[in-house]
Amino acid sequence: MMTTKFTNALEIPVEFIEKNVKLRGRLHQITEQGFEIEHVPIILPIISSLQRRWRTDGLLLIRLAGVELTPDGTVWLKKELKPSQMMWFQLLGRKDSMLDCLVVVSKGRFSSICLNEEILRQGLGRTVQVEGLSHESRIYWKLQKRLLQAELKAVKRNKGIWKEATFLEKLREHINNNKYVQKLKQFATWLRIRL
Repeated sequence: MMTTKFTNALEIPVEFIEKNVKLRGRLHQITEQGFEIEHVPIILPIISSLQRRWRTDGLLLIRLAGVELTPDGTVWLKKELKPSQMMWFQLLGRKDSMLDCLVVVSKGRFSSICLNEEILRQGLGRTVQVEGLSHESRIYWKLQKRLLQAELKAVKRNKGIWKEATFLEKLREHINNNKYVQKLKQFATWLRIRL
C-alpha cells in the first residue's frame, strides 16, 4: 500500500488517516485553500519502472492543520517554497477532498521545519482547532500545545498579525479618522476644483 500513488484524498484509506501516516509529495502550487501536492510513494526499484508507465495524474489538496492562514502567510509560503519541492505530510484528518496535515520541509541537509508551526511563529496565521483528530487523543493535545507555543512566540515578539502599531502610527490613524479633518480635506478638494 505504501507503493500506491494517491491522486485523490478519497483514495487514501481511512486507516492511514486514523494512524496519522506520513506521506511524501512534490509541491505543485500554493493556493488560498492550501497546497496542491503530487503524492510520491515509497518506490521499490522493481516496481518503479512499472509505475512510471501506469502513472496517473492527480494532486492532493492539503491544508495546514490547526492554522488559519493570512494572505501574508500565503505570500510568505510562495516566497519560501520552491516549485516541485519535496515535502512530508502527516495525515491528521480529511474533509471531502481536502486533507488536514502537518507539513514538514527540509531546510538543508540536517534540519527540517514544520510549516504549521513556522507560519504561527512568524505571525502569519492564527491557531485554530485541529480538525479530524479526537479531542481525547494524545496527538491532538500535543499538537495543539506546539501550535499555541509557536503562536505565543509571535505574540511576544510582536510579529506579523500581532505587531502593535507605534505611537506615531496610532496618532496618524486617529487624525485621519477624525471627522473634522475629513471635512477639512473635503473642503480643500472642493476649493481646488473650483479654482
